[in-house]
Parts: sequence; structure tokens; C-alpha cells
Amino acid sequence: MANDPTFDPRLIRRLGGAELAELRRRMRRHFERYGRDPEKSGFHLTNLSAVEYEALALLIGLPPRSTRSVRINIARFDAALQEAGIANSLQEALETLDGPIVNRAEAKAELQSRWTSVTDSHGLHPSLHAWLQGSSAVGLLKRVSKQEPQTAHQLLQQAHAVMQHLPAQGLTRAQLAADALGNAHSLDNGQAVATVVLAALQHGANTDEQEQSTSEEATDEADGARRPSERVRDVWARSGVLVNELARPALFLNLPVRTPSNAPAAAGEPGYLSLRRLVRTPPAWDVADQIIYVCENPNIVSIAADRLGAACAPLVCTEGMPAAAQRVLLKQLSDAGAKLLYHGDFDWAGIHIANNVMKLCDARSWRFGAEDYLQAVKSLAAKERDLEDVRIAASWDAALVDAMRLKGVAIAEEAVVSQLVDDLRQFGSSSH
Repeated sequence: MANDPTFDPRLIRRLGGAELAELRRRMRRHFERYGRDPEKSGFHLTNLSAVEYEALALLIGLPPRSTRSVRINIARFDAALQEAGIANSLQEALETLDGPIVNRAEAKAELQSRWTSVTDSHGLHPSLHAWLQGSSAVGLLKRVSKQEPQTAHQLLQQAHAVMQHLPAQGLTRAQLAADALGNAHSLDNGQAVATVVLAALQHGANTDEQEQSTSEEATDEADGARRPSERVRDVWARSGVLVNELARPALFLNLPVRTPSNAPAAAGEPGYLSLRRLVRTPPAWDVADQIIYVCENPNIVSIAADRLGAACAPLVCTEGMPAAAQRVLLKQLSDAGAKLLYHGDFDWAGIHIANNVMKLCDARSWRFGAEDYLQAVKSLAAKERDLEDVRIAASWDAALVDAMRLKGVAIAEEAVVSQLVDDLRQFGSSSH
């Protein structure tokens, strides 16, 4: 300010200084709110100190007696400053003393216009376009871009470049990042562009599920059994992208393939299929119109292999909540025409898992309904109640939750393994 050749030092004597800082702040606030709006020609200043009143009196010719409230006419203030040769306007004087004044309404409108331009999804990948129409998309985009429209624009362009490569066929996430963005780590967990891509992929999956089963989704929501968010690895896997491709391989027994010599495991012996193998070189499943049994716990597979060996019906294990490899395997079998039947633990976690599996691959119950639960309770040794008093609805049997709350006991899958093995002995069995 002191180096500005147009600056009149009288301005700081009349309106500058620390003792008038609050007065200047209050006058600046008017221009921040309204700018030079002609309909806002003045404003009130109240609770003025004697020093503040005296400064105003000298500038615009107020009466000498002090008052704590003054009505400021902006045009009159401007004229007084011009006549004194100090400044061209009150706004100019305030900006000279304390820096530029930003009209908040104009700035907000300008920022909104910039965001509207950013979220105009013309030319973006269809999945990004669909995601941007959702209620939470812009909020997430603003968060990961740190409220910077230009950064958000760049993120959308990068996400578009990534999604142009999808679906992939067994491509690692690092290779996808290198191919699409030139940096093998740009899609690592927590990276902004990865967050955008994953949100768009998840939005697409949720939309597909809602279209397939709107009424079922509403039932789950009402009963507090909403499906939890997928793991990052699972979301990528649905698009053929491998993350931790050797983690948690899928356990199975006797899954038929079109070329038996290329079977992924010996007949009668449990085998594992990694996500890497399932996505890169998926087996040619020979399962059309065939029942595939699905269990929750690995012990069931072990017992079935011991008791039945090669005579056991095809069996897959989710090992709890299915991870990427399990989800891909189940979807491959379902898409190949298999009819999947599922059994798990009779506890709330087991019901939660079953809801996910049933929805994922259109599976049906395998001895996993209310009558099966009640029969199991009768056949097992009595025990104390150990189920929490909660309610998680079973999408396939509305009566199951009431039966479990009535009896209050959890039943592990291994406790009914004999019945399950009997079913697995019957290759042509129907649903239970």
C-alpha cells in the first residue's frame, strides 16, 4: 500500500489504523454481501465507539454530538471521499486499506457455475454419467477434489480414461493404472481418482440390483438387513480388475467342466481357485441346469470330501462373507446356467451372509428355512439362548427370523452336517 503512487496518505489518517479495523470490517461486510447493488444504497452502523463516530463525522460531515447509531448513505460517502481527493469511492478506500472485497453472492454464483460446468457429463463414460446424476455424487466429487472445480474436472477426465478400459479380462489394478493414467499407483486405495471410479462402478451395480428386485430391496431396508458395502477388491473384480489376486481363493469340490482333463482339481479332492485364475483363464463350466450346493463353512467341504469323495455333488464354500474370488466363482456358475442352493449358520451373521449370496447369484435355500431351523433345534442337545435380540430378515423366508427369535439359539452349520451330506450324495436332488 505504501508503495502505491496513487495512494493518498490522508486515507490511513482518516480511516486506517487498528482502532478503526472493526469499523472497516463492518462496512466491508456490506459490499461482500451486496456489492454495488443500486437497491442497497445504504446501511446502518450501530454500537459505534466514540472514535469510530468521530472518524465518520470527519469524513462525511456528521453532527459533532456523538451517537451510537448512524445511517450510511453510500453515494454520499463516495462523494465526500471524491471531494476530499482521498479515494473514488468507499469500496475503493476499503480495498486500498485492507485488500480486495469479494462479493460473496457473485462469488457463490460463479463457483456454482463452474461446478455446473464440471458436472455436465457430456462426453464422459456412461457409468460416470449415470453416477453424476445421483444425489451423493457431487458431494463426493467436491470432497476428493478439495472443493476445487478444476481438480474435479481433471479427476472426471482421469476416471473416464480408466473406465474406457473396463470391463477388463484379468488386468491387474496397477497395470490398469499404468495403461490409463501413466502411473501404476494412481488407482491405489485412497487415491482420489480411484475413489471416483469405484463410486461409479458401485453405483452401476446398485442400480442393476434395484432394477432386478425393487421389492426385495425395500424389504431388506425395512428390516435393517441392508447389504454392507463391498470390499474394494470385490468392486474391482466385478469389472475384471485384479487386486490382491491370490488372496482368499475360492474353495470347491467336484465342479464339472466341459473338458474333464482340464478340471481345476482331482475328483473327490477339495480345490482352490484364485481370483487371478477365475478372471484371467476361467474354466469352461459344464453346469447348465445342474444343482450346485453352496455352504458357508470349509468344514462342510472337508467332511463331504471325506465321506463321499468323487460321489459328492458339486459344492462351493463362501468361507463366511464371500470375497472377490468367491463372488466371481458363484457368478460364473450362475451365468453358466447352474441352479445354486445355499446353506449357512443359523445365526444373525449367517443370515446376513445368506442375504448377500442369495442376491448375488439368485440362489435358493438349501435346508435353510424356518422349518429346517425348528427341526434342527429339536434334534440337537438343549442349550442356553445365545442369539442377540435383533432382527435381520431372511430374504428367502420371512418366517425364519421369528423362529430364531423365538428359540433364541444359534446353530452352526457343522451341527447339521449329516443332513447336508445326505443331500450331497444325491446328484439329482431338488431344492430343500
